[in-house]
Amino acid sequence: MLFFGLHSCQNTSKNDRDHLVFRYNEHANITSLDPAFAKDQRNIWPCNQLYNSLVQLDDSLTIQPDLAERWTISKDAKTYTFSLRKQVYFHKNKIFGKDSTRTVNAHDVVYSLKRLTNPKLASPGSWVMQNVETISAENDSTVKIQLKNPFPAFLGLLSMKFCSVIPKEMEELDFRENPIGTGPFKFKRWEANEKLVFRKNNLYFEKDKNGKQLPYLEAVAITFLPDKQSEFLQFAQGNLDFLSGLDPSYKDELLSSVGKLKKKYGNRIEMLSAPYLNTEYLGIYLDSKTPEINARQLRQAINYGFNRETMITYLRNGIGTPAENGFIPKGLPGFSKKKYYEYNPQKAKELIAAYQAATGDTSPEFTISTNSSYLDLVEYIQRELQKIGIQVNIDVMPPSTLRQQRSAGKLDIFRASWIADYPDAENYLSLFYSENFSPNGPNYTHFKSATFDSLYKKAIHTSEAKDRIPLYQQMDSIVMNEAAVVPLYYDQVVRFTQKNVKGLGINPINLLDLKKIKKIK
Repeated sequence: MLFFGLHSCQNTSKNDRDHLVFRYNEHANITSLDPAFAKDQRNIWPCNQLYNSLVQLDDSLTIQPDLAERWTISKDAKTYTFSLRKQVYFHKNKIFGKDSTRTVNAHDVVYSLKRLTNPKLASPGSWVMQNVETISAENDSTVKIQLKNPFPAFLGLLSMKFCSVIPKEMEELDFRENPIGTGPFKFKRWEANEKLVFRKNNLYFEKDKNGKQLPYLEAVAITFLPDKQSEFLQFAQGNLDFLSGLDPSYKDELLSSVGKLKKKYGNRIEMLSAPYLNTEYLGIYLDSKTPEINARQLRQAINYGFNRETMITYLRNGIGTPAENGFIPKGLPGFSKKKYYEYNPQKAKELIAAYQAATGDTSPEFTISTNSSYLDLVEYIQRELQKIGIQVNIDVMPPSTLRQQRSAGKLDIFRASWIADYPDAENYLSLFYSENFSPNGPNYTHFKSATFDSLYKKAIHTSEAKDRIPLYQQMDSIVMNEAAVVPLYYDQVVRFTQKNVKGLGINPINLLDLKKIKKIK
């Protein structure tokens, strides 16, 4: 086994300044430091170190001030007025002339948000602005945003990295070499496929509770080892400070079968875990020409036909919660206490028999498309469904191909996950709103229900969060009764750090925030 002798090869040749540098690996590589393209974790994490938005989320997903120190919302919930902090400076750059920097103003905010909707840019975050009527700078420190319709989750949307504020001079610059923000770290250098380095921003505006300026670290170094096993080996040797998530290549080395850190790592590694606003699922394309896909009985049989608890115990080392309560994940208001599809092979067989009697199809067959990282889960589902009379084929493809074909409606059943963009269950239910059909929106299943759409419209015009919850739960039940998806599990955030890393924290959207990190010598 590759982990033999691992403890003896821990790196001991650290230099005196190592405790000032935070090192992590991004195996999926980073495609852009332009926040307008921060649509997935690999790009969101570095952008979170470089930029600030009007508002931010704390680890409890409560909206907090960021570049805006305060705001007001009109009675009709359509006008948001933000007052900006004073004396927030952009990272130093020659574009600002002899002073090398300047303070952020309302015109930068307007430029940054309007830029998302520029068709020439083709930002994947353009949808964030779809309900915005106007954005204006009332003066240098006041921004007014007028919505077309009330949208209760709008403040949460503005916390996304898409909405980061950049200087309006960026129109002239290349983001690869000059990503200029206001964040706790600033760009130093980027060596393709090798390393990305950020340095401390000495002008950063935030301070800790004792009045000490953040960040504590001097630098962040990101490497690009392409496979998770190599990443784990570097972490185990002490060459990386942080490891996120589980991978089949090392999960059994680190964790017991019940998801606890093994004793041999206890004196060297810290493990953090928390509920993750991420639902892992199989999506079913309802506009498919495959007859089996159009049979609700078979879609329900798939949901009943495998044991989610067993799957998580043996394939995920106990990390995660069986997704038996709908599509809205555990930890988010709107999560249902009702269980829709517990393991029930007898019920699954009855549904299959009813389908066979109605259609004469004695050997129903599906193909599930996945990438290699989830092959073990899909193979488990394949074996379990074959036991109850459904033939399952598996098509393994690269993640990029899977995303493209899913969006184009070319996959009957696809393995996917949905991580919250903002902390409101509307974000999950938007996947089933008929006006969001892919490829123009996230409704990859092409689910359509007039009742669902009516409830969805009512919910987004309901300003009180407590009043939206029963509407969300009704919508979730419609999707589950129609079996448009097969929820697998509600994920957990799992983080591993070296013992000397302090202050990392953990949150339900797995956002990496390094401004309060300390490394003890």
